[in-house]
Amino acid sequence: MAAKKKKVEKKKPETDKDTDSPKGPPKGPKGPMPSGDPLYDNNIFIFMTDFNEESCGAAIRFILEKNILPSKHKPKHLTLMINSPGGEVAHAFALIDVMKGSAIPVRTVGLGMIASCGVLTFMAGQKGHRIITPNTSILSHQYSWGSRGKEHELFAVVREFEMSTERMMYHYKICTGLSEKKIREVLLPPQDVWLNAKEAVKYGIADIIKTVY
Repeated sequence: MAAKKKKVEKKKPETDKDTDSPKGPPKGPKGPMPSGDPLYDNNIFIFMTDFNEESCGAAIRFILEKNILPSKHKPKHLTLMINSPGGEVAHAFALIDVMKGSAIPVRTVGLGMIASCGVLTFMAGQKGHRIITPNTSILSHQYSWGSRGKEHELFAVVREFEMSTERMMYHYKICTGLSEKKIREVLLPPQDVWLNAKEAVKYGIADIIKTVY
């Protein structure tokens, strides 16, 4: 007679007494792999330089990379911390357009100095979440430029000057809620305007003053 085959019982996977889940290699954190930069992984970008092609390009890349993450991994908001003496307006507006077009709200924090392009970019942050400290210096002024060339070339440059002034005025109106007359009076008069934190809130540039000590 043929020997009966013994039934081989499959062993159930051992379970962890605390979790009652099968033992195995530890699972990594949910979401994209850490970049090694804790600020980047926590959706914070520090802008502490002049506004130029390289610096604005890095900030734009940060915002775009966060926006193309899978929906379940997208952060609720991004934070742009600014300490800058200003720079090139065209590059600042490139960054501002990306901030405003971002599906993820971009909040701003002003530290040290936010001057010229710095204040333009700071005020472009998500309304209600534009934070400034009492020690922050704020400079607002009219669009400035310098150019050389023949007479007809200078006339062409004047046109760009006029358009840049129009862009700045529109930006101030949208971000502060002030009228053009008021903006020309208190924020963009012929001379430079230095503001303290309370004045920045008063004129709609900032929303919250954060006292840190």
